[in-house]
Amino acid sequence: MIFLTALPLFWIMISASRGGHWGAWMPSSISAFEGTCVSIPCRFDFPDELRPAVVHGVWYFNSPYPKNYPPVVFKSRTQVVHESFQGRSRLLGDLGLRNCTLLLSTLSPELGGKYYFRGDLGGYNQYTFSEHSVLDIINTPNIVVPPEMVAGSEVEVSCMVPDNCPELRPELSWLGHEGLGEPTVLGRLREDEGTWVQVSLLHFVPTREANGHRLGCQAAFPNTTMQFEGYASLDVKYPPVIVEMNSSVEAIEGSHVSLLCGADSNPLPLLTWMRDGTVLREAVAESLSLELEEVTPGEDGVYACLAENAYGQDNRTVELSVMYAPWKPTVNGTVVAVEGETASILCSTQSNPDPILTIFKEKQILATVIYENQLQLELPAVTPEDDGEYWCVAENQYGQRATAFNLSVEFAPMILLESHCAAARDTVQCLCVVKSNPEPSVAFELPSRNVTVNETEREFVYSERSGLLLTSILTLRGQAQAPPRVICTSRNLYGTKSLELPFQGAHRLMWAKIGPVGAVVAFAILIAIVCYITQTRRKKNVTESPSFSVGDNPHVLYSSDFRISGAPDKHESRQASTLESH
Repeated sequence: MIFLTALPLFWIMISASRGGHWGAWMPSSISAFEGTCVSIPCRFDFPDELRPAVVHGVWYFNSPYPKNYPPVVFKSRTQVVHESFQGRSRLLGDLGLRNCTLLLSTLSPELGGKYYFRGDLGGYNQYTFSEHSVLDIINTPNIVVPPEMVAGSEVEVSCMVPDNCPELRPELSWLGHEGLGEPTVLGRLREDEGTWVQVSLLHFVPTREANGHRLGCQAAFPNTTMQFEGYASLDVKYPPVIVEMNSSVEAIEGSHVSLLCGADSNPLPLLTWMRDGTVLREAVAESLSLELEEVTPGEDGVYACLAENAYGQDNRTVELSVMYAPWKPTVNGTVVAVEGETASILCSTQSNPDPILTIFKEKQILATVIYENQLQLELPAVTPEDDGEYWCVAENQYGQRATAFNLSVEFAPMILLESHCAAARDTVQCLCVVKSNPEPSVAFELPSRNVTVNETEREFVYSERSGLLLTSILTLRGQAQAPPRVICTSRNLYGTKSLELPFQGAHRLMWAKIGPVGAVVAFAILIAIVCYITQTRRKKNVTESPSFSVGDNPHVLYSSDFRISGAPDKHESRQASTLESH
């Protein structure tokens, strides 16, 4: 610790020790600039009973024992000294007053070392004191910085140089202190062991920008060319600040993504990448990257980089948006509805960006929405025409997915107008075409004969199911004349429908003209007609390939066509034989 004092502790110790014993007091170490001089303060004592007429003394270099022939620095008796000290050493103190202060001039590095004093009172009264002083020859000022320098907290930096040469006094100045503060020169101060120093102080509040700044101190000696400079790099501690970070990142599903975080701090920060509170990677470094191989939609979200050290922390976030094609739509809602009820269908998917959603049946677009993940289809008061296959299609610029679903509309039977009877010679055939859902039962009633034939009696009735149509054919053989009335009755859980089948008289005349062979041919033609009607109805229920090129499409589309292969029809056939008349 440096302090000002009017009476150095060194001399207080000497005065207090006056007890008449051999002893010497000098600074254990002392320093001086190369080329200047140094005054080594020295006091000694000897027993009171010795009363020498003359007191002599010798200074030795690096060894206290004369028998080792150490270099003589100064000798009061002969003035003979070692060549290294010729013209460079003289005694400033008065040996008679027990003052052995030594002055060394024109210092050079080889003069650095230990200096011992030997008192010579004559005869055997000679004594080499074990106390010694170590001389350090320097050429740079000593800059003292605090052990810890934190940004924002005021600090004191000092420049100290030895001032132990009475012939040359140093003057101090700061180098590179612009922007830090104005120096305060304390002047010449005495140290604990009687040596002197020049001190200059610099007070300032360091910033993070001052970290690594090279601060210098210069000691100059007036009227000489001697100048000595020393430098210290400021080690300013400060909390992290994230200086490098990705902005929002967009990446296509399956691609490689690299997120980078860099921070400025002293000491180096602990960098941590996190997502939803989970640590993904961390390291003590200036920068840290997070590598994401083949990103998936599940990695979409906000990523945080945390930088921290003992002096604080900082954090920033980056949003990763993974672009991907729509997922296969899911459909929830009504799958079976009774005629007249309202059917509600919800189609939903997930994609980035949000898709165009479209619901259509055959080639007709029923509902569409742009840049939404859900689409609601409402069908109020459904009719049998609403029964069938529907498609929900989702698409964006990265792809297209579709899901098919069926809406089943249940309704009471309807007997179509193409139902009729035809007769030829001894054969009568009646065609009853029924549209119904669920599948109805069909019966043929002959009121004049009080006979009812059900479709389950396959020896008389042939039935075929196609979609919502059920076609039943009643064949009566060996009929001398056609029954006057045939009634077709169809029923399911929603109702019953009956229709008296009309006879086609022209067919009756035709059968009479062409004979038995013609009857067979006519029967084949009738079967062909039935098949044609069935196929025509089937085609109406088969979904054709829909397209987005319909005129009422939305303006924003990513493709012009969507193709669907048709599903096979539901088909049932029932075989029947002829009913022979008794």
